[in-house]
Amino acid sequence: MRSVAIDIGNSGTKYGVFEGDALVEQGYFEGQEQLPEVLLHQTFDHAIVASVAQSAQYIQQRLSVTGKLLELTAQTALPVSNLYKTPHTLGADRIAAAAGANYFFTGRNCLVFDAGTSITHEYIDSGGNYHGGGISPGLAMKFKALHTFTQRLPLVQRIEEGFPLTGQTTEESIRSGVLAGTVAELNGFIQAYTEKAADLVVILCGGDAGFFESHLKGRIFVIPELVLIGLHRILIHNV
Repeated sequence: MRSVAIDIGNSGTKYGVFEGDALVEQGYFEGQEQLPEVLLHQTFDHAIVASVAQSAQYIQQRLSVTGKLLELTAQTALPVSNLYKTPHTLGADRIAAAAGANYFFTGRNCLVFDAGTSITHEYIDSGGNYHGGGISPGLAMKFKALHTFTQRLPLVQRIEEGFPLTGQTTEESIRSGVLAGTVAELNGFIQAYTEKAADLVVILCGGDAGFFESHLKGRIFVIPELVLIGLHRILIHNV
């Protein structure tokens, strides 16, 4: 079975092509409407489209699919139990990350961080129950907010591996506040969930996962394709 999973995000779109359970091709393109040529010239047995930004109708219309074409909504059947109180407001990428974590670590308590435009965390217990999580600004958003909502603070754009704990210039102080502060934020969540759930598995995905991998405490699994794989598991559950 050849299938495609498409994740339309806030700033761009990711896609993954699957042969059976294997992810054989993936890519990213700017925007939320224009499919790349590589997908326009393929026919798929099944497809799933998820969007946190806008309707996925345009992309669905341009896909060539012989079987099931699924748009992920609050009514879509899931391979995990969704305990979120307002499922109609839940971002498709968040529930897909939860489904991906449960697929990789079935029977384990999982904490997933998706570090992108926003930083989200999701908690899935060992019984495959998705409880919810949290949403906070991502690194680039924090840097931009400091510049936008103040008169004199500069815009810091580079996310560097090394950052000072104690900034001795204004730029260093911004780096300390944003980078060290966000690392402390995530480490705090890890500690809190470790006390809540035994044998916790911590998983990282998203564009800034590489930065956090080397700064978070304990053993961390980095799975960049987690959301795409989670979308594929949801598709399989519905075929």
